[in-house]
Amino acid sequence: MRTQRQVVDYALQRRSLLAQVHSGRVGVMEVCDAGPYLLRAAKFHGEPSDVTCPVCRKEPLTLVSWVFGDELKHASGSARAPEELARMATMFEEFNVYVVEVCRTCSWNHLVQSYVLGTGGLNNRRSRRKTAAE
Repeated sequence: MRTQRQVVDYALQRRSLLAQVHSGRVGVMEVCDAGPYLLRAAKFHGEPSDVTCPVCRKEPLTLVSWVFGDELKHASGSARAPEELARMATMFEEFNVYVVEVCRTCSWNHLVQSYVLGTGGLNNRRSRRKTAAE
């Protein structure tokens, strides 16, 4: 898979939210609000992680990768498995990936990371017309 670009890690935001939950300033029901679509995506498209749920501590979290981009057309806004991301990275010029951690037991979910994948325009060099200056 091509290198991830424009990587944003949300670990500090996650740590802050969990500190608020554990201190009682934010209720568990406010953060354990994964919808049925997200839970279904975790079941069928997610990959298990080694991290135990920080809220219920009952099971490992599942990582779900969501893809967005104009070039993806109807596939934009859908969950994709890691194998599909690798294939898509060679087919499309650029698309965004958002990784969400989900607990399928208590419905905890949080955005973990976002990044950009794709060829970055490398496939278009051959088909591009030369300008008069070139």
